[in-house]
Amino acid sequence: MLAKGSFPWIIASTTVSLASLISYLLYNLPYMKNIALLSLCVTVFFLFFFRDPEREIKEHDEHMLSPADGKIVDIRDRKICIFMNFQNVHVNRAPINGKVHMIEHKKGGYIPAFCKDSHRNERSHTLIETEHGIVEVIQIAGTVTRRIVSYVKEGDHMKQGQRFGMIRFGSRVDVTVPDNFDILVKKGERVFAGETVIARIK
Repeated sequence: MLAKGSFPWIIASTTVSLASLISYLLYNLPYMKNIALLSLCVTVFFLFFFRDPEREIKEHDEHMLSPADGKIVDIRDRKICIFMNFQNVHVNRAPINGKVHMIEHKKGGYIPAFCKDSHRNERSHTLIETEHGIVEVIQIAGTVTRRIVSYVKEGDHMKQGQRFGMIRFGSRVDVTVPDNFDILVKKGERVFAGETVIARIK
């Protein structure tokens, strides 16, 4: 399965690859062969990068799930920061059941997403209204990323583990944990969206 919002990228690279290959076969232009091979490699990369596998969601009212695949790079002020590199699935999932209270997109720069200064980067704040209070999920763009894609809108009800958006290429996701939850993960751990339990109610 491919991530929602990825098809324009895949179609574009596939089209360039096929057009270049046809031009090479018809006119025997050497550089067209190179363009075709390069475009094919890009298409294969996009198919890998934009994959969106099904997950076995461990849905439960008493715990929170990771919103992203990746490595925990920081835990501070009840906030868990998860860095996603190129090999991770970049589709993000709801950490808890709730209603989308607000989505706010902020423009910014493109500092590497694992840096603490990445608060200046382009980002999307999604506030989820839950029975435990407001849970904030922040999608942060990285150096290559130039688009954060949202699958939900304000007022939508999300189930735990539901896909709610994607960040293209390297990026980071931060999630706040309510005070009545114990954080179960540590800095340096690898987590998986919709599968890894990151916090449990006290």
